[in-house]
Formats: sequence, structure tokens, C-alpha cells
Amino acid sequence: MDELAADADAKQAVLGAFAALYPWMRSHYSRPVRDYASRVFKAPALKSEPEVRSRSLAKLLGTIRNAGERNGLSIEAVAQICREFEKRRVLQTGPHLFLLLEPEAYYTHVFSLLGLSAQACSTYVSYAVSTVSLVERPRKGPGWFNVDGVPTNVFGLSRSRMIGYSLLTGPGSYRFELMPTEPNAGDALTQLRGLLPRTPFERPAHAIKAANLMLWPKLFGSSFAFLQIDDEDVADLVADHLSDAGSWLRTRLLEHPKIASNILTGLDGLAAGPWSGWLARGTDFFWFYENGKRLPLRLVGGDLVQPATGMKVARFTVPDIVERLADRSLIPNLLLMFLVLSILPGVRALGGSYQPLYYPLMRYVICMALEDAGVDEDLRRALAADDVPGAWGHRVIECYDDPFKQFLDGETGVTRGLLDRFGDTPFAKACGSMTSFVTDPSWQELHRRLRQGMVAPTDAEWAFA
Repeated sequence: MDELAADADAKQAVLGAFAALYPWMRSHYSRPVRDYASRVFKAPALKSEPEVRSRSLAKLLGTIRNAGERNGLSIEAVAQICREFEKRRVLQTGPHLFLLLEPEAYYTHVFSLLGLSAQACSTYVSYAVSTVSLVERPRKGPGWFNVDGVPTNVFGLSRSRMIGYSLLTGPGSYRFELMPTEPNAGDALTQLRGLLPRTPFERPAHAIKAANLMLWPKLFGSSFAFLQIDDEDVADLVADHLSDAGSWLRTRLLEHPKIASNILTGLDGLAAGPWSGWLARGTDFFWFYENGKRLPLRLVGGDLVQPATGMKVARFTVPDIVERLADRSLIPNLLLMFLVLSILPGVRALGGSYQPLYYPLMRYVICMALEDAGVDEDLRRALAADDVPGAWGHRVIECYDDPFKQFLDGETGVTRGLLDRFGDTPFAKACGSMTSFVTDPSWQELHRRLRQGMVAPTDAEWAFA
């Protein structure tokens, strides 16, 4: 009982921290989780916006359109996706690029469909982070999948080809080999092989995206047209911005003498202050991909430099970066991704246990960089006035039921009854024990800092939440 009480206290501490930082959330704790999903998927109120926002949204819609056509969606479906996204401006950015059968992804998509159905939408765009490693923890990550409780090596790769390698590693030849760690895995493995593509792919990310296209109608039915974009789409979107002589990304980030350095200085300032630990300067604007591994870069004297070797990877100029984005040796980092998917076009971003903290801090750093440079007052005003620019939306439903087992048992498609069952569950019950929060030292430290007044929602750093 003491352990249960401790777990309950830890969960209440997390919910209390959320309520302190996002006061609008508190009223949802005792209501059905559907109400919360409906709120975060509700379209922001229409208002006048600066030209940079409409221009950036048009580019994002172009990326969505290209991705839809490339994935074989009909012209009508692509048009409907773009119409609804332009109106709704909400993007699920939480799940990594997992197979849809992975519970962590599956139940986040169920949550998204709750919100979308409450808003009478029939299309769904999800951004799936693919700059992650094939193995994130022992036998966990996109390179592994549990079949009947047996860890299964998705691509049949050796340990030396998985540890430290990214989903965007390549080029190569990757197939769904599905090699279990135990013999006699049973019929489930054979049935899973039948659900997945049999052809080779150049990158693991390409394989998972293709598999998810096949899995979506089997798992979620045909009520929602589904489009999943990832970091390669973001790379193309950034290249589109940079190729436009009048775009914000080109005129401000690359060509303005102060903006990029102001942003990096702002990140360093956060790391040295009371909000430290949430927004690390992992790499400067881009990751470098070499020999299948993701490597950090530093902006030094107009060059993107690999700090471990001192090698100059690219000039911080349009021609060099666009060329590197095209061959995928450069991939935008999380800050740049949020700039083109959310901050500039005015799109609400829904994410996991860390995003509700680091995303507002990103917005703060961008705004301070612009203010210090004395530019873009209209964009700064728009950012300050955004309606819930970001929110918790990934792993809100904590459920450990195996979606693959349910599928094998004949429970195909996310039915109205299933959505009603999850949607009627009270928020505080649906989020379970909030494992990803209560066991995390960063959230424990945040609670301590809030309790001791070291950080507060009235801090300048929190002004753009």
C-alpha cells in the first residue's frame, strides 16, 4: 500500500506541475479524456496574422500535399487533408516513427482520433520523429517489436549495426526480417510478416513508413485519411524555405548577421539558468549524417563544424545547406523542425512528456533573438497572442493492452464503440500512473523547483507558453 500511495503522490505532483504551468488543464482532470482531446484539437481562433505566417503555412501545406501524393493518396483525399489542416492548424508531433502496432504509437493515435472526431474532422496528419536511434534502450526502440511478449529484431540487424545508428541511416538494404530472440515464436510472427511489406528499402525509416501505410486501414479503418510525415519531409520543407529569397528562414536565420548567434546564445543562457535541463543545445540547427550515424555540429565563423574532429561540413549558406539537405547528409534539428512546422506557420504542436516544457522555451529563445536584433515585431506579437501553441498530446492514454493481439483476436479497426470507451474514461484515469513522468528525474526536479519557487509560470522564459 505504501508503494501505491507513493505512486499516487508522484502522479499528483506531475498533475500539479502541469496545472501550475498550464492552468487551463486543471478543469479537465475530472472530465472525460474526450473533452481534453477535443480542446487540444480545436482550431485556434481566427485573427489577422503577419505575412511570414501565411507564407510559412503555404509552404507547409505544399509539403503535406507532396507527401500525400507521394504516398499514393487520391487527389480528393490530399485536398481534404490540406483544407482541414489549414483550418485546424494542429499537428500531432509526439510519436517517434514506430510501427502503428507499437502501443506507444497506437494509443497516441487513438487519442488524436478522439480529438479529431470531436471536431468533425476526417483527416489526420502526424509528424513522426525519425532522427532517433534504432535502439533507444535495450531491446526497445523502432528496431525492436514485441510479438507475444517476445522481443523481435525488426530488420534482423546485428547489434553493431543497431547501436548508435539512426532510422535515417542509409543507404542500404533493409527488410522486415522479424527475428525473435526466442525460438518457436508461433503463428503470430507469421501473421505479422503477412501484414508488412516484403520488398527491400534504402533506409529503415522508409520501411516503417511503407508498413504504416499498409497497417493504417487494417488497424484504424477508413473513417480518417492518414498522412505521416517525418524529418525527410522537414528537410525538403527547410530547403523550400531557403530557396525562397524572401522567406523568413533565409533572410533571418541564414542571412541576418545576428539572429542565428542570438538563438545559440539564448540556448546557452537557458542551460545556465533555473530552466536548465529542458532545452539542450545538442547541435546547431542541423544534424550531420555520416556512415549511418547522427553527429552534432557547431556553427563557427560561418561554418558548420563537427566538434569532435574540427571538420568543416558545410558553409552556413543557402547553396551548401540546400545541397546537403537534398542528399540527406544534413537533417534539421528539433528547433528548426518546430520553426517550420509550428512556430512560423502558427500550428499547435502536441507532444510527449518533455515537449510541453521545451517547446515554450524554444518560442521564448526565438522571440528574444528577434527582440535583441530589433526585427519582426509583428511576428513577436503573434507568438505572444497564440492560443495554446503547444500541449501534452502523446501518451495521454496510458494503456498496455497489445494492439497486435487485439488485431489477431479479430478486433480490427478503431470503431465508434472503442472511441467511446476510451473517450468516456475520466482524464485522470486514462493517463494511468503517468509512468513516463513519475520515473523521470527531470520531472522530479521540475516539481522541486516549482515548489521552492526557483521557477514559476510568471517567469519571462515561460511567457510564450
